Amino acid sequence: MARDEQLKERWNRTTAFFQERFSDGEAMDLDSILFLIGVQELGQLHRKFRKDEKYQLMHIAICRVLEPYGYYEFSHFDEEKWPHYAVVQKLPALKAGEQSLLMKEAIVNYMMDAGVIE
Repeated sequence: MARDEQLKERWNRTTAFFQERFSDGEAMDLDSILFLIGVQELGQLHRKFRKDEKYQLMHIAICRVLEPYGYYEFSHFDEEKWPHYAVVQKLPALKAGEQSLLMKEAIVNYMMDAGVIE
């Protein structure tokens, strides 16, 4: 199977996982999935988040899924137990489609590493 086809199939399994558990079967976009990964990484699953915290959760997710690519590394937890990451390598300038592809690949790898999808 070609790399693009394999990524597409794995991405479909990833979105299906999130849709079945978090959206009553409705399609979920990349931002929604990043938000849920951020909540998972924070570990505060059953609480409401303010708007600014939702953006922070998405940032946590982006840092976490791109960490294996060498762009970020975990730095520390703050006094409220929120994870912080340091920039190791600046992200390359990518077109919108390339950014989306990178994020999908990183999320798929995160889900595979967690044993959620194969």
